[in-house]
Amino acid sequence: MISLSLVSEVITCLAALGSSPGEAAPGFCRPGRAEVVGAVWPAAVRYLERVDPDVLCVWQNPAASRQRDRSVMDNTPISSPRGEDRVSAAGEWLLVAAMLVVAWLPMVCAGVLLLAAAVFGGLWPMLGLPMMWILVNVHRAVNGRDPLPGRAIQPGDEPELAELVRDVAARIGFDGPLLVRIVPLPTAALGRVRVSGVRGHVLLLGLPLLRALTAAQLAAVVGHELAHAQHIRDRRTSWLLSARGMLAQRLEGRFRPLAPLAAPLLRASQPSARRTESVADADAARLAGTTATGEALELTGLLVASFDGLAEGWLSDLAANQTYPEDFYDAFDAALRDPLVRHRCARTAADDDAIDPYATADHPPSAERMSALPHTEGATAHGTDPLTLRGAAVIEQWCVEQLAGLDGCRDSSGGETADETRRPRRGRDRYDPPQPVRLLDLDTDRLHPPTDVEALLLLQSATRQDTPQRALSAALDAIADGSWPRLARRIEPGLRWVPAAARATALREVMAGAVAEPLLGMLREAGWTYASRWMSTVLTAPDGTVVDLYDLLVAAVDRGDPVPVRDLLQTAGVQETESV
Repeated sequence: MISLSLVSEVITCLAALGSSPGEAAPGFCRPGRAEVVGAVWPAAVRYLERVDPDVLCVWQNPAASRQRDRSVMDNTPISSPRGEDRVSAAGEWLLVAAMLVVAWLPMVCAGVLLLAAAVFGGLWPMLGLPMMWILVNVHRAVNGRDPLPGRAIQPGDEPELAELVRDVAARIGFDGPLLVRIVPLPTAALGRVRVSGVRGHVLLLGLPLLRALTAAQLAAVVGHELAHAQHIRDRRTSWLLSARGMLAQRLEGRFRPLAPLAAPLLRASQPSARRTESVADADAARLAGTTATGEALELTGLLVASFDGLAEGWLSDLAANQTYPEDFYDAFDAALRDPLVRHRCARTAADDDAIDPYATADHPPSAERMSALPHTEGATAHGTDPLTLRGAAVIEQWCVEQLAGLDGCRDSSGGETADETRRPRRGRDRYDPPQPVRLLDLDTDRLHPPTDVEALLLLQSATRQDTPQRALSAALDAIADGSWPRLARRIEPGLRWVPAAARATALREVMAGAVAEPLLGMLREAGWTYASRWMSTVLTAPDGTVVDLYDLLVAAVDRGDPVPVRDLLQTAGVQETESV
């Protein structure tokens, strides 16, 4: 299982690194202050390098940015009109105010109730605990400093990466200190940070991106992120995005009482948020070219979908056996080269783009983003191969240990930490660290999960049948007569908590997954084999025909026609039990 502390740390730090309302980006100066800033920044960068040498500082002279290629950077502020659908300034400020009011509504109501109980009921001690909680959080917000996520990169250790980032920063017109850190997840993000009293930005690059993207594609990704620092520089846009993020957090979880109030506000503000992404995409295309930018968008979606659908399962399964994959990223790259995996992940990424019940997504769907890119060859030429990381082995080991939750158990040399040596060594208190295994050296079928008995029992219980064969037949009958949504709800009662706009997709996935389990077992018993070592629902018939059971079942559910599934069973020589 992926370390929950790692995921929590990355999410928390990404949120903390977001644009702070009302704070101007360091690279932009008010008129008349360019000379002052030009004199101050070099000293600030030298100070930062001296007090914190474990960072990559990319500094572009503000005066030199005046000579940048104006064709690369669209320097029009996001806050200026960009079309007829642009919300007025007053309208956006009203949206910001409304979203903040709705986001804080539960806290305000709770505070009013507590105050009323204290005043009218004489229960003043009830205010003690809430006030202590508020004071602690205020203290953390003012004085707390969360550690930056990821592993710091020094220019001397990775000169190729440093040169690419510096080149992109110069062409985009990005000025000021920039820290570059590598994280284990397939993500890229830019945030504001203060290190040793110096304000700057931190660029997070996921190791899967660095391994999979070519230099040109990586330049497009870096250009997109650095363009955000140029575009999101006015208070109105910063407040708008911050308010949207705060309100979106209130809609997480099963209980969403604010949804009727929040959804209209999020839909009204979504065009403005998506416009920031579209303009950053356009700047990336003018920098690296339309082809490289489009490929980067497509490949990033594939990486995220495959990481969520495959890689997390590997980590969870191995963690259950007290092991972890030391060749995790090599196996991940091998899986991405499988066309069956790419097909499934592309479909998953498209489905994920289409699901946005409350308009919380700031990024438009990938297909829409690619079609909106300007047609250009780009202002700079980068290689068609991935960048070479000179410290790849050390970085990969660090990322694997982070994913496996070993960051507190091993030091950089692989030995035990002081905390581990102090752990009790007797009886049930003995601590045995996970042992490394190599995914690529395991048997071909090792990554395919065994028959999910619990899933079979759920299907049998929902269909009120006593065997998997009869349950499969009853499920196919439900698909034919249109009663399958009710059956899916019986299989997965938690579907009632899914937002209404996303419920149809969730119902379809639950139904297809439930039917796939007995169907897979019956075909395997008939001599069918796995077509891919990475996927368990794609089988090869004895005659060499490859069938994706999941695609087949999804199509059957969408059309309400189980005949192709029954024809497959008949072709395989499997006797389907008559429905009861």
